[in-house]
Amino acid sequence: MTEISAAIRTIPDFPKPGIHFKDITPLLGNGVLFKQTIDALAERHKDHSIDVVVGIEARGFIFSSALAYALGAGTCLVRKPGKLPHTVHRQAYELEYGTDSVEIHQDAFTSGQRILIIDDVLATGGTVAATAKLIQTHFDVEIVELNFLIELSFLNGKEKLGDLPAYSLVTY
Repeated sequence: MTEISAAIRTIPDFPKPGIHFKDITPLLGNGVLFKQTIDALAERHKDHSIDVVVGIEARGFIFSSALAYALGAGTCLVRKPGKLPHTVHRQAYELEYGTDSVEIHQDAFTSGQRILIIDDVLATGGTVAATAKLIQTHFDVEIVELNFLIELSFLNGKEKLGDLPAYSLVTY
């Protein structure tokens, strides 16, 4: 994981002063390291019989598609309001200053499927917690685990995830 971690650069004061943005584009641009990232996650879940990998907008889509392919699973997109073309379920969640929502197609899963949720970064946990709640509220499926490329542990995002198991490849 050292090479993967080293490929993630920190951009100070982006998108605003005081933020140290973790830029994953060098990792994504390196075919060997991107493959190692997906392979590490796929190895973790090779015996878990994952049916669908859920990606959270927008960078989670990159990982969900590649991981679903590696696992022989389907993929599902969770998006911000108004971006999905079919009938949706919606879940609102609190932000530091206001609220936002995530949506999923109402026919995203069939009963009994085993689901893996992935996003690029676990920061405060609001978006992934809302995604998990959205799925748990509307579908009879099992969330096997929540996965992240990066966890910013100093923001305590895991506290919002309740009893759901979570795993991160790189932790800051």
